[in-house]
Amino acid sequence: MREVAVHNITESIASGCIEVCTQLPRDVYEALCSACLTESNPTAVSVLGQLVENADIARDENVPICQDTGLMVVFIDIGQNVHITGGYLADAVNEGVRQGYAQGYLRKSIVSHPLARVNTNDNTPAVIHTNIVPGDGLTIWLVPKGGGCENMSVAKVLKPSDGVEGVVKYIVDTVIQGGSNPCPPIIVGVGLGGTLEQAAILSKRAILRSIGSINPKEIDADLESRLMTEVNKTNVGPSGYGGDTTALAVFVESYPCHIASLPVAVTIQCHAARHKVIEL
Repeated sequence: MREVAVHNITESIASGCIEVCTQLPRDVYEALCSACLTESNPTAVSVLGQLVENADIARDENVPICQDTGLMVVFIDIGQNVHITGGYLADAVNEGVRQGYAQGYLRKSIVSHPLARVNTNDNTPAVIHTNIVPGDGLTIWLVPKGGGCENMSVAKVLKPSDGVEGVVKYIVDTVIQGGSNPCPPIIVGVGLGGTLEQAAILSKRAILRSIGSINPKEIDADLESRLMTEVNKTNVGPSGYGGDTTALAVFVESYPCHIASLPVAVTIQCHAARHKVIEL
């Protein structure tokens, strides 16, 4: 049995919150740079160039990439041979978020109740998803999710008879309806199967993947390729000004489902596709 102290979790998350809000992941940065070279719309090229410049300034001056520093979504894979000591895991995570957002002067965007709308003033609580895995490792992913792109995310249970064509149409229509609101170029996370909530979690976890990664399931890899083509044919383009680059990537994660159901969820992530992994 391996022990992990809660103070180590808190410290790692506090520093991680600052880093993830100020430094664009290398794969996303390189995808934006590549899009500048392949985009055919001059206005879109200009927008992409400004996004790259913005990422450079944020990194060099250690300031947020975007003023919306998001609701912190935390995925945790806990090895079954790990013992958390000194307190509760959720408390340690939220304390890390609280400290990180204060120390980094990051915007506090969380309200205590969806209807009362009173700000918690420390960006907590985070949304925490835990998963028990083999071994004695502890892996934490931080994903600050901005409101603009999250508001364009959807979930629905289709009919099995809708098939792949229905799935593609639902996802592409979601991108079109979102238009400029999620700050494209976007990353599209797709969750297929399970139940409604499982599909939604799968779609959120999908955006953790690195741009350029290959889906190990052939049927999902083929769907990703088709969706990438169809989404980029919509002409939404960077910031909604039109162009070839509506999406930097489309990622699909799937799970078995009931014979009578075809759950589909779409998580839209903005061009500031911030995520960070912590290994403890």
